[in-house]
Amino acid sequence: MGGTGGGAGSAKAMGSGELDIGTTNVWTILTEIDAGASMVFLAGLHIGCFELFGNDRIRSMSDLKGKSVAVTALWSGRHLFLASMATYVGLDPRKDIQWVTDPPAVAMRLFAAGKVDAFMGFPPEPQELRAKQIGHVVVNTTLDRPWSQYFCCMVTGNREFVRTHPVATKRALRAILKGNQLCALEPERVARLLVDKGYTTEYEYALQTIQEIPYGQWREYDPEDTVRFYALRLHEAGMIKASPQKLIAQGTDWRFLNELKQELKG
Repeated sequence: MGGTGGGAGSAKAMGSGELDIGTTNVWTILTEIDAGASMVFLAGLHIGCFELFGNDRIRSMSDLKGKSVAVTALWSGRHLFLASMATYVGLDPRKDIQWVTDPPAVAMRLFAAGKVDAFMGFPPEPQELRAKQIGHVVVNTTLDRPWSQYFCCMVTGNREFVRTHPVATKRALRAILKGNQLCALEPERVARLLVDKGYTTEYEYALQTIQEIPYGQWREYDPEDTVRFYALRLHEAGMIKASPQKLIAQGTDWRFLNELKQELKG
């Protein structure tokens, strides 16, 4: 269970009403809501996923100034997350970083070949880079603060669907959160299912990812804190216009989550 490294396509489909409920990264949804998309955050799923890899010239986030960084696309989840991180350490992501945009496999090859200084990885890419000892991890968002304190992937819904179909919304959210629990309790089963369904060919990388991400701790983090934190970062970066308070007021609905926290205690 989780979002994707990008998520822009599904986010736009949800905002237009083509999709009712889905999961993707928090940054993409924030930019979509800021642009007027009709969707709301419903719950958080888990922290982590992303890892920033660097070459010998990159030892900290501040070292990204003037360097080349590979992401899948501008305004993708990877780009928005890294822009948030850069803003947090005082960099201007619009001026201080040279963004290189390519599909994930191409971007990772460029980094491995030494043609870019850093690469924002999403599973199974970090697992492969670590296994092959390519570059080094600069930031592991599952472990490193403050990123490890906030959700990366969240559940969202089309605002009109949530308003008119509260029972269906709660049922869908319950199913997603129970899937989250399954990842925590039976990672081997989930990893095998991902391979059997063709989502990945690498069982060991899938298993490692599921074991590393704290799926079972979704109750312990505050999704509204996540929205506020990243909305502020993106606002500071000039990538959204609305204030965190406005985005929370217009783009969140935690009533189903609050009920399910009590119902899914087991």
